[in-house]
Amino acid sequence: MTNKKIFVLLPDGIGLKNFAFSDFYKLGIDAGFVIKYWNATPFDLKDLRFDEIKIQNSKSHPLTEVYKNARKHIELNRSITRTKDSVYDSYRFPFEYKGIKKALKSGFTRFLVVSHSTESGLQRIRNQIKNQERKTLYYHQSMETLQKEQPAFVFCTNQRPMAAIAPLLAAQDLGIPTATFIFSWDNIPKATMVVETDYYFVWSDHMKQELLLYYPYLKQEQIFITGTPQFESHFNQSKLLSRDAFFEQNRLDLDKKYICYSGDDVTTSPNDPKYLEDVAITIRELNKKGYLLGVIFRRCPVDFSSRFDKVLDDYQDVITAIVPLWEKVGKEWNTVFPAQADIDLQMNTIAHTEMVINLGSSMVFDYVAHHKSCTFINYNIPNALLPIWSVEKIYNYIHFRSMPNETAVFWIDKPESIAGIIENVIKGDQSSIKSAKQWFEIINQHPPEEASSRIWKSIKTIIYKE
Repeated sequence: MTNKKIFVLLPDGIGLKNFAFSDFYKLGIDAGFVIKYWNATPFDLKDLRFDEIKIQNSKSHPLTEVYKNARKHIELNRSITRTKDSVYDSYRFPFEYKGIKKALKSGFTRFLVVSHSTESGLQRIRNQIKNQERKTLYYHQSMETLQKEQPAFVFCTNQRPMAAIAPLLAAQDLGIPTATFIFSWDNIPKATMVVETDYYFVWSDHMKQELLLYYPYLKQEQIFITGTPQFESHFNQSKLLSRDAFFEQNRLDLDKKYICYSGDDVTTSPNDPKYLEDVAITIRELNKKGYLLGVIFRRCPVDFSSRFDKVLDDYQDVITAIVPLWEKVGKEWNTVFPAQADIDLQMNTIAHTEMVINLGSSMVFDYVAHHKSCTFINYNIPNALLPIWSVEKIYNYIHFRSMPNETAVFWIDKPESIAGIIENVIKGDQSSIKSAKQWFEIINQHPPEEASSRIWKSIKTIIYKE
């Protein structure tokens, strides 16, 4: 097969970190592929000297969102029926009824869920999504682009956005093989699959088994285990700054050792400001005992809220905020775009801190890649603004069940536990590292630094087989 032109479909900015700012592009070029980014984001890839085709109109059919939401609820219903586990209800978002348009959408969605909660009903919903998208201008423009460019393969960087449905469907209708990458470790149980492709690229065998469980119409040979490029940067020592340079760059005190507090989004951890304050209070107390410690606060990159402002102002003596280098261009989380420099910033933040504290994020894997410990917050805040939220709900999510044992992280069960954990880590306690590495190996194919290479090998296998 002589055609080695690959379309990399970017339906949103989430895929930039993995597939534009990693070694993915260079490795593909070195392997002889011709790469074009099919770009639906506002980000101009020509500035990075990448060949791109801009998608000017990515508007889905008005009914697609309704069918997509119905599909999610039906899949969650099917998971509850199959497993007898009510945890899947926690992945639902409440229906909205404010305004006539939202009320009508919610009413129609609920009708579809009630009337289609069988395997055959789910199939009809999936078919309706395709039928509606084939009616759109977006689909026909995608068809024209593909007929003109004649790529050998279309690779989608994210399985969630509706904006990916029409171009992938157009490719399939033209007989061009397609694949999607599952972009996050918790996505599959949450019923976030919006696109349907010929092949699926996953992080691990664990994720492959999840895919086969939740989507029984898929076959083993459609799934390629590649790992994710998001951890590759941790193994690139050439981007590592000296401690002196990093501290000077971020106005840190060279006499201090720093703990990283890694923030979550407001939905996952609405009480994050209070948790950060509890850590700051603890650091003050430890410093009174003779320690020289500080906190680096790295907020969740998609959280541009002001909810941390008071804590940051009240604890300037111990907290230094290092803001992720991301840009917000819309209201939704998937309209936030990383800068290439943020990859290096995150890696150096990890390299020059002693440990990370957060509430259940995948930063545990980023830190263990540097042989460092993670601590999970595991207590509730009295009189919280959202009384229905709880840490028990968070840690009951399916993806935490992949943890080989509870020693993979340290657990802060109450504010009074923070000091002892920090002291132990500062003194050299690495008792969580072995289990954390085991967890990392379950979640992501090893060696992790070869993910992009495995993706290109998989693409090569597909296009030569086709």
